[in-house]
Amino acid sequence: MIGPDNIQVYVVMGTVDMRKSIDGLSLLVSEQLALDAFAGHMFAFTNRKRNVVKLLYWQRNGFCLWMKRLEKDKFRWPESREEVLNIGPRELRWLLEGLDIHQKQAHGALHYSTLC
Repeated sequence: MIGPDNIQVYVVMGTVDMRKSIDGLSLLVSEQLALDAFAGHMFAFTNRKRNVVKLLYWQRNGFCLWMKRLEKDKFRWPESREEVLNIGPRELRWLLEGLDIHQKQAHGALHYSTLC
């Protein structure tokens, strides 16, 4: 997986011009979303056709930009009234694999406690 397992992922709602690269996307994060692009969080963007996803994140001493383009089909980008949706790395993997993250069809983690 891209980035550390405990990274916070911010899915940016709406569409973004995919001609934007690191400078344009980091400026969008800091100015339009009022978030810290240097905090080590990952920011996910998509285009109007929803066939391209770009991931932007800061890693120690520079920005990383990752892109995935589907040759067929579309990403199931979540719908929200918020500007940005905070998800975890597991939901990001689902999104990149084509699953709808709101349906949460995967099995959840079990938590047990011991009785003394």
